[in-house]
Formats: sequence, structure tokens, C-alpha cells
Amino acid sequence: MRRINTWRTKSLCPEKVQRAQLAWLINRASRTLQGENFRYRSISSYEDFRKKVPVVQYPDIRHLVERMIKGERDILWPGRTSHFAQSSGTSDGKSKYIPITADSFRRTHYQGGFDVVAHYLNLYPDSRIFDGKSFILGGSYANELTLPKNVVVGDLSANLIDNINPLVNMVRIPSKRIALMEDWNEKLPALVEASIKRDITNISGVPSWFLTVIKEILKKTGASTIHEVWPNLEVFFHGGISFEPYRETYSHITDSAKMRYIETYNASEGFFAVRTEIGDPSMTLLTDLGIFYEFVPLGQENDKYPDAKGAWEVKAGETYSLVISGCNGLWRYAIGDTVTVTDTNPLKIVIAGRTKHFINAFGEELMVHNAEAAIARTCSELGCEVLNFTAAPVYAGDRTRGRHQWLIEFADTPKDLETFADLLDRNIQAENSDYQAKRSHGLFLDRLSIVTAKDGLFEEWLAATGKLGGQRKVPRLSNDRHIIDDMLKMNDQ
Repeated sequence: MRRINTWRTKSLCPEKVQRAQLAWLINRASRTLQGENFRYRSISSYEDFRKKVPVVQYPDIRHLVERMIKGERDILWPGRTSHFAQSSGTSDGKSKYIPITADSFRRTHYQGGFDVVAHYLNLYPDSRIFDGKSFILGGSYANELTLPKNVVVGDLSANLIDNINPLVNMVRIPSKRIALMEDWNEKLPALVEASIKRDITNISGVPSWFLTVIKEILKKTGASTIHEVWPNLEVFFHGGISFEPYRETYSHITDSAKMRYIETYNASEGFFAVRTEIGDPSMTLLTDLGIFYEFVPLGQENDKYPDAKGAWEVKAGETYSLVISGCNGLWRYAIGDTVTVTDTNPLKIVIAGRTKHFINAFGEELMVHNAEAAIARTCSELGCEVLNFTAAPVYAGDRTRGRHQWLIEFADTPKDLETFADLLDRNIQAENSDYQAKRSHGLFLDRLSIVTAKDGLFEEWLAATGKLGGQRKVPRLSNDRHIIDDMLKMNDQ
């Protein structure tokens, strides 16, 4: 457990560790185009760095990434980058292509995966995960670009599976051929056949997509829980979206006495955090994986030079927009996530939501974590299950007040949809005081309304937008009606 001992030491001195990470990053990139433009060789401290280098979002660097994709060297990071993670679109409707350099493969993503296993074994020394196989569910290399030779673009998971140490392939399934299949209509039955008779001890992936796979396996075998198929399954390493809306469903299709859940914060931009304590929903920030973190107070997300805080300067209980600089060539890059700091020694966070995935049409400031907590509580209280949801504002008319409209795909539909809507509305008020204030006496905001989605609507919408895959997802909340209106049209067809 050498890595755990190293982590314990480093987690207690975030300033020293993070300043060293930044110094290494700046030195490595000093002769790149980025380093020359911002005179990295003149930067001697974090204080210099945040004065001279602006915070950027993807549209600000799109032209530089496109030059990297075309094969240009030494743009954002030394050398030539041949792997890129295709991520969900930006506000202009285009996909993002996040560089994955040789350094970020090794120092960030693979080291992060190693750390997850190390922390799990530290928490559960009786684990037998190495007695069987790991089932890693990933995406594909499907993309919308014409690429030069030796350049690949696709889901982060596809890049990681394709470049993993060959020794790891001895303990994981499915094969690369199946794992990297592009067509999910072919991939899903192949995944079922590849795993149905294997001794699976641990699974890794996005909860919504793994749920689809598990349900297909149960349908194929006639089993009532996945432990009847995989009796030695003990842990689900999950990330990408909140697990809360799916917790109740997973409790029904697993043997709860055998199952453990470890949340990770693993994004296209880097491997950031992992749960390190039993019963603690927060995740510990991994401070020595080739990433320098900054925390921007809410309200300054669009500022080029915000009052950003280093990891050693944050306060417990505060919510921040997360900004990173990493060995993938992203510099002061706003990843679009908000995190709430729960502890500073060591530094622990929970994902609060997306900076652009919220509803604040009426001053209610509803964040994703509020919505997910409320819907999970509602399902628990009424004994129903939700597969997917999205919500958006309905603006006031001549004789109506504004409200939120929820489009929900149920796995187990509630007996009375109006009762569900009433309870969900009350639970959101309990989670969010701003929403509660706007709902008070119905003066400013009406009770939310619900539309039931047809089976498979969310997957249908993702496929229609070219985003169907293991790490693609529908935004939970939107501050306009662009997404929900498209989905409502599909729902009516």
C-alpha cells in the first residue's frame, strides 16, 4: 500500500504539492506556442501565473486544438498529440476535442485508475476482485472528423481501452473488438454474450449505460438480480453522472448485501477525485496527477481573470467553478463543472452540477445536485424508479406563472403522476431555498409539471444527435427550452 501512504502524506500539504505540479507543468510547456505566447519562462509562482494567463473555455482554444489534430507539434503541450477525447457539445452546437497526451495517459488517467483500485483495497482489505474479471464498459472511436493518419478521436473510454497496458487485458472484458464497436445495436448483444458466463467481480462505467447492459443480461438469463449471474460481483466503480437517481434501481437488480459502490470523478479533461471513506459521499481530490486545480467563486465563471483560489485557499461549504491546468495542454481551462468543498484537510468535494446545466429563469438557481437529490428522495418515498430525466423552464404567459417542466422516463411509473409531481416539487423546495422562496404561496412560480417519456426516448434523442455512447448524456437541467422541445417532438411521434 505504498501509494496509499504517499497519498496520505501529500493530501495533508496541498499547497506544496500543487505548487510543485504547476511548476512542472509550466517548465514542460515553456517552449510550446502557449508557453511562448504567455512567457512561461518568466512565471515563477502561482501568483504570476494567474495574473498573466487568462481563464479560457473551449471555444477560446478550439482553433489551437484543431491545429493539434492536423498534426502540428508544440502547440499546447510539447510534441505531437495523436489522441483526442470527443466530448459533449458546447453552446455553439459543436463537439469538443480534448487532447490526450502521452503524459496525461500515464500521469493522469491510468494513474487515477490505479489510485481508485488502491483506495478500494485500502477500504476493503478482504476484497477478492482479482479472483475474477473486470467488466469495463466504454464507448467507441465514432466521430465526425476527417482525420490525418495516426490521429484518433473518440470517447475517453475508447482511448483508454485501446491504449491500456496489455497485461490489464488479461483481467478485463470485453475484448477490444467488442469494446470499441460503434453501433450499439450490435454492441449491446455482443456485450451480453461476452460477459454472461464470465466470473465478473467488478464493473466500471456510467450508471445509466451499465443499467441497460445489466437489464439485457437479466432478460436473457431470466435472473432477478445480477448476482445470480455474477455471484462474486462486489463493486461498481462509477462516474460520469450522479448515481443517486439510479441507486434505488440498482438495489433491486443486485444483492445489496454483496454490492459496494465507489464514485470517481473521471472526465475527458482528467482524473480528479475518488471516494476514499466508507459512508462519506464526498470525494478526495487527487493533487499529484499532473493537474493544477483552481476554484473560481460562483458569479465569476465568465471572467478572464477571476478571483481564483488555489486548492489550499478554498473554504469548506463553498461552491466553486472548477478550473484546471494539466499535462494534456489545457491551461486555466474551465471544465464547466461546479463543485462544493466539504472538507479542506484533506480536500474533499462533491460535484454540484454544471455551470451551464442549471435553471435560473426565475431567480431559483436550481442546480443539478438539487434536482437529483429531490428525484431520488421522491422515488424512494413513492416506490417508483426513474431511468432518465431532463427539465427546463416554462415561461409565464398572459394568465399563467412560470414553472419547471420535467420530462421523465420511468422504469416503474408511479401510480399517480400528480402525487409524484406534488412530492417532487416539495422535495426540490427542501433542497433549494431559492426555489422554495419563489414557490412560496404560488406568487412567483407555479408547481412543476411532468411529461412521461416513452420507453427509450433518451437513447433515441442521443442517437439522433450523434451522441449515443457510453459517456454521452442528456443534460439534466437547461436554462432554455432548446433540448426539451426537441425531445417533446420526438416523444409525440
